[in-house]
Amino acid sequence: MPEQDLYTLTPSSIVVYSTVWCPDCKRAKQFFGEQRVPYINVDIEQDPKGMAFVEKINDGKRIIPTIVFPDGEVLIEPSNAELAEKLGLQTKAGRTFYDVIVVGGGPAGLTAAFYMAREGLDVLVIEKAGLGGQVGITQVLENFPGFDEGISGAEFARRLERQARRFGVEILQAQTVTGVEREGQYLTVTTGDETSYCARAVLLATGAHYRRLNVPGEAELIGTNIHFCATCDGAFYKGKKVLVIGGGNSGFEEGLFLTKFASQVDIVERSPQVRASRILQEKVARRDDMHVILNHAVKEFRGKDKLEAVLVEDRATGEIKEWHYDGVFVFIGLTPNSDLLKGKAELDPAGFIKTKGMMTTMPGVFAAGDVRAGSTKQAASAAGEGASAAIMIREYLEGK
Repeated sequence: MPEQDLYTLTPSSIVVYSTVWCPDCKRAKQFFGEQRVPYINVDIEQDPKGMAFVEKINDGKRIIPTIVFPDGEVLIEPSNAELAEKLGLQTKAGRTFYDVIVVGGGPAGLTAAFYMAREGLDVLVIEKAGLGGQVGITQVLENFPGFDEGISGAEFARRLERQARRFGVEILQAQTVTGVEREGQYLTVTTGDETSYCARAVLLATGAHYRRLNVPGEAELIGTNIHFCATCDGAFYKGKKVLVIGGGNSGFEEGLFLTKFASQVDIVERSPQVRASRILQEKVARRDDMHVILNHAVKEFRGKDKLEAVLVEDRATGEIKEWHYDGVFVFIGLTPNSDLLKGKAELDPAGFIKTKGMMTTMPGVFAAGDVRAGSTKQAASAAGEGASAAIMIREYLEGK
């Protein structure tokens, strides 16, 4: 964005005026990231013009976050609900009862939803983040049947959404589900705004989230210099040096994406071998701006308001090394989003939901996609599980 567009009440993109230490700033930027809304971040402590602009808007006060939209509207310290309203996201449903409520708007949830809706069932989908799930933040989807030249994750997510809406699926966004309970013959789903919706059946397609390292310093720097989404945060590291943690497909794919911005991208894997596919390994090996470091484990992040050092153990020698990077992206596996059923249905030791015929041990509650035990964690199979779940739910409802 040209400099003259930043300090104006009608910028060409959303501009977030913030600091690295402000928790409300982190929350607002996380909200935009989850909903995949592009924005420009201005750190007012590093940008005197940005500081002056914020003071001008706020009558001499340095109030953050101050968020300026292209239509000229300014939101000061907005809540997530206010941001959702500004973006035009539907957060309340049109009625209180549906045949089926689907929790999760990824490939499994949306596929199940339009399969059921096209057969005449009233379906509500509730999604807290961007539609499309993990697929939506994938740079290129190359292994989904039917897309011989690949398709961007964002475009794939948009097509899924359009397809679901075409068949009459109602979709809530930026809305969290806090509870699923059985009340007599019906199931009740409660959302973060304390609204309750009833249904004859519920499908949990809540997916999984990226696992954390759980080492000292990580929690304090998440959202500042430690990230879990290259598509969301990669642009902050233009011309800088970044470290990707994780030698699987995700680490290599996201590392390749980060080369669009960063001048150097290194991948560290704690094992002696990487787990990424041969094709991805070959792509990385051909690049001069990428290096892969094996058998090294990250032990600590140092820095208060920003990352100052990464402490890494050479697992062959035991030597502790100090590395310096501008940012870190962590891709070390997935943890299931199964909290809604803890203590209510059977989970496996890793927390994934066990099913029989796609139904959990909680009658009327089904599970599909990455959150389900035994799933393959692939977009194509998630869509297939969504279709299977739709058929199983239809048969379940016919028997009621």
